Formats: sequence, structure tokens, C-alpha cells
Amino acid sequence: MKKMLVFITDGFADWEASYVTAELNKPETGYEVQTIAIDENPKISMGGLKVLPYYSLKDFSLKIDLAMVIMPGGTGWREEKNHQVKKLVDYCIGKNIPVAAICDATTFLGDYGYLDHHKHTGNSLAYLKEGAPNYQGEENYINEQSISEGCLITANGSAALEFSRDILRKLDVLKSKELEEWYSLFKNGFIKS
Repeated sequence: MKKMLVFITDGFADWEASYVTAELNKPETGYEVQTIAIDENPKISMGGLKVLPYYSLKDFSLKIDLAMVIMPGGTGWREEKNHQVKKLVDYCIGKNIPVAAICDATTFLGDYGYLDHHKHTGNSLAYLKEGAPNYQGEENYINEQSISEGCLITANGSAALEFSRDILRKLDVLKSKELEEWYSLFKNGFIKS
């Protein structure tokens, strides 16, 4: 099975990847969702969930069959120690493995130049510029809920469903009609007939 790694920090926004991880972790998808963090210590989400990472960055082997890295937002992105994930992001970008970031994880990507030459979004352009002093991708910023271009998926913090839809589309987990029905069910509470 291909691995889907979710990078977690203390204060990660637990809801931002919950729709997509539940869908991806179904046995018939061929994916297995696992967590990774800077170390092996449990991480406490914004919602108070204690999560023990499967992997730490320091002992992680890139020999697994990695399909994507998902980076939820949250309060931990303002802590420099969590920027150690840059090594993993560099590896993924170099191997054309998709990286999906939402909320403040997009600010991390912006600060390290990953967004400068790709269409992207974030919490807002002003928020991105304030939180990422090295960001230079303003001409590629699109004021949308979620943007997928190349091997990057970015979303603002209110777009957990759109973010999930873009990930599921990128990985071809749900086909177009099935994907739109899935999205409609969670977005509207029903499937349009």
C-alpha cells in the first residue's frame, strides 16, 4: 500500500485533514494514512486530541512508497522547530510527489519559496505576506478556497472540503461524478438529484 503521510505538530488543526484521511484510509483505495512529526513525542491537536506519530523526521526512511504529504495548519507552524519538515518537502518536490498544505502550512510553503512559481492560495494574501516575510509569489496568488497545480495543493483554513476534494481528484481516488456527489454530501448535507 502507498503511504499518505500527515505531518502533525503540537496545535495542528485536526479537522483540516479529517475528511480526506477518512476517505483515503479505506482499504479499497490502496493508500494507508500515517502520521509524521519532528520527533516521536505525542502531539496535541487544537481540538485536544493526543496523537502518537508513526514516524519522526529524524528516523524516517524515504524508502517507503510515498504517495503524498498532507500538512494541516494550526498554531505549530509559527514555531521554527517544525520547519524541519522542509527536508521532506524538498524530497517530495524533487520526486514530483504531491504536497498538500492548508491554512498556516501554506504560509510555511510561502516563506520557503515553494509557492513563488505556482498558482496557490492561503488564508489571504495579506496574511501570507505578513506570516512569510520571504514570500514572493504574489502574482500567482488566487483568491479561491483551494488550488491544485503541479504537485502542490494549497487551501485556506475554511476549505477543508475543497482541500479534500482536490486531494481525492489528484490521487484519482473518486471519479468525477462520484467525487462531486461526495463533495455535495458533506458540503450541502445531501446529494443533488
